[in-house]
Amino acid sequence: MRETNDESNWCQDFIASNLLVIGYNAWAGHLSQQRGAIVCSTNSPTVGIGGESFKTHFVGRSRLMPFLNAWLSAPDTGILPHNFMIAHILEVVDNYCPATEVVLLLESFDQATFFYLKNLPITPPQCHEQVRKAWDEFQPGVSVEQAEPKCQI
Repeated sequence: MRETNDESNWCQDFIASNLLVIGYNAWAGHLSQQRGAIVCSTNSPTVGIGGESFKTHFVGRSRLMPFLNAWLSAPDTGILPHNFMIAHILEVVDNYCPATEVVLLLESFDQATFFYLKNLPITPPQCHEQVRKAWDEFQPGVSVEQAEPKCQI
């Protein structure tokens, strides 16, 4: 029981620490593909000047079922039962409110964890706006309209 609790706390801390980037990617994905889910993997972090960054991408609803079938069926990813979970994730993606909620799939080692983030302290559009403002401040030579940054966690 303690191990599950520690894992849950780790996931919650990870989400809280990276909520701005998660929300940014969720809204940027929504703007380009409508509904979908953020997928983040902590399995191959990149270490740089700003610390660790993790691969994060948005999977649109039209590509989500094949993605989930392949990802969750991999022998090294533990989430059971697959069919029930895939149906549940797709139902949430079909019904969530992109302006106030985020669907997140977090991969860590051999575990895939599904999060339906509601009642956030900052909405995805607000996250998007804050990151865009910071992007303009720190990357003055890059136009956000021309090259929308995909933030990594």
